[in-house]
Amino acid sequence: MIEPMLFLLTLLAIAFLAKNQSLIIAVLVLLVMKIAGFEAKTFSLLQGKGINWGVTIITIAVLAPIASGEIGFKDLGGAFKSPYAWIALISGMAVALLAKGGVTLLAEDPHITTALVLGTILAVSLFKGVAVGPLIGAGIAFAAMKIFELFK
Repeated sequence: MIEPMLFLLTLLAIAFLAKNQSLIIAVLVLLVMKIAGFEAKTFSLLQGKGINWGVTIITIAVLAPIASGEIGFKDLGGAFKSPYAWIALISGMAVALLAKGGVTLLAEDPHITTALVLGTILAVSLFKGVAVGPLIGAGIAFAAMKIFELFK
């Protein structure tokens, strides 16, 4: 019980130093759940289903401008007229495919999340990066691992 609490508190301190609001909230929620004694069933549920729930929430956020009417069919047609729009389209597809690999990696090897979170925290705190979460990082790691295996 002590080691997980110390680990979470260390991550919380790093999150505060890096001003990573998502990580702060995540660690605080886990600490409260652990202290309240909800860890037995809840942690395994979160580990098994949490990524899918998160992807669903992100998808809702991405689709919200369509639902609100800010983006419509006119915008969709205009998106194919610019070379930058084509680059954005291809980039969006590439990121979605990388994230698919990230879901696979995190499901098969959940301990990799620690390294991904640490990498995100370091990039945010040292290089003024933007924390986009471990999913795309896991996707990039998954792709790099597959390439590494080809040359091994």
